[in-house]
Amino acid sequence: MSTQTHEGLTAEARSAVTSACAEVTDAGPGDAVDGVAAGLVARPAGTDQVAEVLRATAAHGLTVVPRGRGTKLSWGAPPTSADVVLDLSAMDQVLDHAAGDLIVAAQAGCRLADLQERVAEGGQRLVLDETVPGASIGGVLAANTSGPRRTAVGSARDLLIGITLVRADGVVAKAGGRVVKNVAGYDLGKLMIGSSGTLGVIVDATFRLHPLAPTHRWVTVPVASPAEALAAAQAAVHSQVVPAAVEVDWQAGRGTVAVLLEGREEGVAGRVRSTLALLGDGAEESDEAPGGPATYPWDPTAAGDDRATALKLTFALSGLGEVLAAAEGTEVHLRGSAGSGVVHGAVPAGTATDDVVATVLRLRAACGARGGAAVVVDAPSAVKGAVDLWGPVPALDLMRRVKDQFDPDHRLSPGRFVGGI
Repeated sequence: MSTQTHEGLTAEARSAVTSACAEVTDAGPGDAVDGVAAGLVARPAGTDQVAEVLRATAAHGLTVVPRGRGTKLSWGAPPTSADVVLDLSAMDQVLDHAAGDLIVAAQAGCRLADLQERVAEGGQRLVLDETVPGASIGGVLAANTSGPRRTAVGSARDLLIGITLVRADGVVAKAGGRVVKNVAGYDLGKLMIGSSGTLGVIVDATFRLHPLAPTHRWVTVPVASPAEALAAAQAAVHSQVVPAAVEVDWQAGRGTVAVLLEGREEGVAGRVRSTLALLGDGAEESDEAPGGPATYPWDPTAAGDDRATALKLTFALSGLGEVLAAAEGTEVHLRGSAGSGVVHGAVPAGTATDDVVATVLRLRAACGARGGAAVVVDAPSAVKGAVDLWGPVPALDLMRRVKDQFDPDHRLSPGRFVGGI
């Protein structure tokens, strides 16, 4: 099936989409997806309307880009077309909080911060850090974002126990359940995480919760070489202090390693003393993370050419020193989870494109040598046009077959993901 551009939206196609959804408007400049103009914006009020919109777009061969709160729409590659932006922000409810079972269910447009506020009333939390202010549940899953606390409890893949999605043809599918022990269909949930809206539209999700930590403290030590950073991180990870997070912050040949300790006040106090002794001279404790609450070393609200080139680096834990060493002599600022081998990087806005590309390739080689990868999460358009955003992807053929199964006409977020998927 050939794909229409939004300029080619017929009156019949517009009428079909409008009939399927309670609120449909013409897209404006603010609805563009990473510089690609959209045609219509459909704002469904529930799962049934999402399904109706997707049935209508399928019937007329229209491309669809799902949108939660729009905080990460420039991540990845620009879509090849965006006839309809499917705005899920009206689907913003916490559907259920079963405190006794330690589970919560929420619609995709629900802000993560609102969900956290709701479950905190029961002394609980979803241990997913809000890495981008205002992010929605669906956006967190689609982009597979994670923050410092993944060291202790894992990422969204480890916390998701149920999901509802709508396929490109409008069929509603469910996987998993509302009880932690029910893992039937859980692989479908994992498949949707990090898929950037290319396989289906997430409409709600169910997660397992953890008790709120009564207190927390950070212990931070300065490090002046990649070897020192590796030694400090390894000491914390392999110790008995049970860190909730082990973070590294590195720029211009020096930085810090910070250890987060959470739990009961008396227990945390004892673990702080042990961590101070473990990290040695210069280690200090504080209430807040070094450098403030920001997870990423870039400003996630910047747009266009004001954007830094944002990177996600993964590697075996023992490769931290080599990755930091690869940053020597570049402008990149690294920050992230030394305790889980996921570090983010920012090359400042305004850096020459050739220099950005050289930095990406250098870091990609270091990560690849340690079993990981370096992905360009976001960047100015000139950088996106000059470098492979994803790098080598061994499973690309398999990923393409999965895309063909879920979205055979390639109408969902076309071209946004690895290999043009």
